[in-house]
Amino acid sequence: MSVLYVVGTPIGNLQDFSPRAVETLRSVDFVAAEDTRVTQKLFNHFEIKKPMVSYHEHNLRERGEMILSRIQNGESCAVVSDAGMPCISDPGEDLVRLCTDAGVPVRVIPGPSAAVSALAISGLPTTRFTFEGFLSTNRKNRLEHLESLKEEKRTMVFYEAPHKLLATLQDLAAFFGESRRISIVRELTKIYEEARRSTLGEALLFYQELKPKGEFVLVVEGMTKQEEPQPTLDEAVAKAQELIDGGMKATEAAKAAAKDSPFSKAEIYRNLL
Repeated sequence: MSVLYVVGTPIGNLQDFSPRAVETLRSVDFVAAEDTRVTQKLFNHFEIKKPMVSYHEHNLRERGEMILSRIQNGESCAVVSDAGMPCISDPGEDLVRLCTDAGVPVRVIPGPSAAVSALAISGLPTTRFTFEGFLSTNRKNRLEHLESLKEEKRTMVFYEAPHKLLATLQDLAAFFGESRRISIVRELTKIYEEARRSTLGEALLFYQELKPKGEFVLVVEGMTKQEEPQPTLDEAVAKAQELIDGGMKATEAAKAAAKDSPFSKAEIYRNLL
């Protein structure tokens, strides 16, 4: 039995390809590529001569079993995507799962990631973030996905194609509000790399006038404190009453309820009385 290597490839600039990645592709027995034509251009540039098999979302079930069988019979394989890290919003995820379930060793050769690169230059908080990939083209699934994120406080990262960008911005604005900040990053590491920082409303106006071009990463600000739904006075008083019913003194209950509301301790206490 040999090994499956997960090899990151450049997302634009070929100089980002690591020497270790080149050496790995030269050393394996064969390469599983999302699009063999795209990978062949990479091979030509780095003078890599290695047999390839196509492995993409439309053939991953049968082709995955074939790749697994070859590895179990002693061959080593590298899986690559058209650009960036395989297995991130990519069918390579299925191949890794297939191999790990079968006890095949999987090794990673890290490379560029569009999601992390866009996040790094977004100007938005990076301490905590959530990668959401591509929104579904199925309207019901798409809206359910966005509904689940309405109160997300972490920075959100999405991928989007140019022909769907405007519709996605409209949906994001509808769910998060036009004042929500966004960084729209396109053509990372390429000649026309750009990071446009604005609000969702401003981004909508901009791309209604200008046809989107290139591959996009959307980095969207999470819900801020100001956007969080605030309890009403009646709700704050009801919370204080619950604390009193649990044995707390009225003044202490009013103080505790005031911490999680825009109302003062005195205001809540007066309404309790």
